[in-house]
Amino acid sequence: MSRSLMHCAWRSRPIATSLMVTDNVGSRLPLALGLRHGFSSTSRRQIMQMTGFTENQVTVREAVSAVCSHFPNTYWQEHDQKEEYPTDFHAALAKGGWLGIALPEALGGSGLGISEAVMMMQTITESGAGMAGAQAIHGNVYATQPLAKFGTQEQLESMLPNIISGKWRTCFGVTEPNTGLDTLRLRTVAKKQDDGSYSVTGQKIWITCAQVAKKMILLARTTPLEEVKKSSEGLSLFCINLDRNAPGLDMRKIKKMGGRAVDANEVFFDHYEIPANTLIGSENQGFKVILHGMNAERCLLAGEALGLGYVALSKAAEYARERVVFQRPIGMNQGIAHPLTDAWMKLEAAKFATYHAARLYDVSKGDKSVKQDAVGVAANSAKYLAAEAAFTACERAVMTHGGMGYAMEYDVERWLRECLVPRIAPVSREMIMNYISEKVLQLPRSY
Repeated sequence: MSRSLMHCAWRSRPIATSLMVTDNVGSRLPLALGLRHGFSSTSRRQIMQMTGFTENQVTVREAVSAVCSHFPNTYWQEHDQKEEYPTDFHAALAKGGWLGIALPEALGGSGLGISEAVMMMQTITESGAGMAGAQAIHGNVYATQPLAKFGTQEQLESMLPNIISGKWRTCFGVTEPNTGLDTLRLRTVAKKQDDGSYSVTGQKIWITCAQVAKKMILLARTTPLEEVKKSSEGLSLFCINLDRNAPGLDMRKIKKMGGRAVDANEVFFDHYEIPANTLIGSENQGFKVILHGMNAERCLLAGEALGLGYVALSKAAEYARERVVFQRPIGMNQGIAHPLTDAWMKLEAAKFATYHAARLYDVSKGDKSVKQDAVGVAANSAKYLAAEAAFTACERAVMTHGGMGYAMEYDVERWLRECLVPRIAPVSREMIMNYISEKVLQLPRSY
């Protein structure tokens, strides 16, 4: 276990008894939270099998669970309804050192891998926080991976400590409204000026946390598509300031179905000026650079989907044990028990795919025999399987609750709304199947 991980776990331990109060069901909460929020009704019974995880992963799960226990389901219900950013949740994880879980120890990170980061993200969603809790955090993990690998020493020293501490929040600026998943045809342009700076013009969409972010990892075109030899060239990656007072930058919040506590946005650039030293890696090679963030993102989304599925299924099983109709628990009926059991097996299978992909991602950093194509296949497969398993579990959790599954106070409706996110983003199910059919089955490309 790394020294930084031990420090994170120590800082995440339950706070002193003198700072805790007891709520009306005898549960102990931090004083600041106990006076404002009801207690979480999320089942404490763990249904995921833990055999085979490393000591580091188990430590991460226990320590992050301790942090999340201070933020009950009522906290997330309120923030979802009010569309209010979970500032204190973000601050609590930053204080514990968790925002730098997969970043170098020399710069304040924990020096761990995506395998541990996936466990952290799964634990967050599984706590009841759902996708809102995950989306408040995960950009700091995957969006910084290209920066950590390809950034200059000056960039690393000036940016990463501020991101890890929580002082700066980060968002990922890739998706555009007119190109969608056709990333190689992005239209946002970063035009180089005589003094080496760039002028950015274009539009991004579905940018999570742009309203609160200080930095954006931006992918933009620096050479016209018709002038490059390969379609994967001509794009460059930047880590830019989001200066809302500067000319040429505008943001519009998108009203959305789920995860409402965390903002999603359209971002408009109109000759927005950025310095030369914001370029990450080589000019025109940004697509290769950003792949390191994309594969990590898919692994993290898979873990988040798993957490949603497990918490929803656990809640459904608890309800099925306690709900009595026709003088018997409804869980005694195979019509209830079998669909829930099937959902559990799907989650467990997706779990193995997810942590296999995360392990490959980590190993590939030091083992050149592990090719990026193999990591991409594993990461995309894991995201697909976990998202589908989560949807199955969340839908069946709502149906198990019957009419009460439609009630906000039972949480399963919130998790069902949110579990559509990993099905859709950051890449659709259909595009994943296109990718696997081409890369693995060697079938003709269909697009």
